Amino acid sequence: MKTYNIGIIGGDGIGPDVVAEGLKVLRAVMKDGGFDCNLVGYPYSGAYYLKTKELVPDKVLDEWRTLDAVFLGAIGHPDVEVGLVERSVILGLRFGLDLYINLRPIKLYAEALCPIKGKGPKDIDMTVVRENTEGEYTQIGGILKKGTPDEVATSTSIYTRVGIERAIRYGFELARERAAANNRPGHLTMVDKANAIRPQEIWTRVFAEVGKEYPDIKQDHAYVDAFTMLMIQQPEKYDVVVTTNLYGDIITDLGSILQGGIGLAASGNIHPGKTSMFESIHGSAPDIAGKNIACPLGAIMAVSMMLDYLGEKSASKRIEDSVAYLLSSGQIKSADARSGLSTTQMGEMVVEQIQKSA
Repeated sequence: MKTYNIGIIGGDGIGPDVVAEGLKVLRAVMKDGGFDCNLVGYPYSGAYYLKTKELVPDKVLDEWRTLDAVFLGAIGHPDVEVGLVERSVILGLRFGLDLYINLRPIKLYAEALCPIKGKGPKDIDMTVVRENTEGEYTQIGGILKKGTPDEVATSTSIYTRVGIERAIRYGFELARERAAANNRPGHLTMVDKANAIRPQEIWTRVFAEVGKEYPDIKQDHAYVDAFTMLMIQQPEKYDVVVTTNLYGDIITDLGSILQGGIGLAASGNIHPGKTSMFESIHGSAPDIAGKNIACPLGAIMAVSMMLDYLGEKSASKRIEDSVAYLLSSGQIKSADARSGLSTTQMGEMVVEQIQKSA
């Protein structure tokens, strides 16, 4: 039996609550899935920092590199400096493990969840490939004369050909894979703002050059401001989207609303073939922490993504199909804290549906 070593970081706020339900679902598919998981817990969070003043040390990053995957809840504590622990844990994983792809599906399972009139599951099924280790998130810059009338802040965006090409190539391969799986033509859209931010013209050129190797894939380009409009007006036009770190972060939060809310959205931080990290994309929501009302579906779908990445395709699909059924049948009416269901109830409903599908 294959055994996977999985790091577990519950984090802050609702993070431990939704991770617990994700693990409940993971154990349900492990029972008859022909694999096992060795779960290794890590305490790093804002709450842990307040107690110990400890951020993630290098030796722990080295340990994470030996795992098969990491499952993360949420990071962010109201009593800790904004971004301090997030940079240590989340960016520590992304940059330390070179998780250069952030993969975020935007998929609607029930028409009632979509705020756009007349759009159903057949219209909203795209995946965003977000470059994950460059751009504004490299933290190059600083503040001069802070707190004075002469204060100056600078931030430098970094785009490398290597970083851009590997993200774009991943997008093309994913478009080809989805085309084969769905028996339809592949389609890749590249999003930048090269008309106004001229250094981003490197994205336009690399996309055109790599695209010559993929004549079977339909290729188009959009500026990010126009794309945010078009993805709401005509979401059915898009299949796979590849974009910069910052734009990917923004458009996938917007895209989560198309599928029913950020409580349902999951992501993978991926280095193909190496340790990768999976998480729901919502924050720690300290205002509802411990109330047992947070939606765990994003975390549960992150488990599905993790298993798909590890090669456990059948177990991954059983989780996705179970969540899709509960949403499309109306048994779960919304993917947020107003659903009328508790966090634990939702997790138990997914487990029950999985067991029915065994």
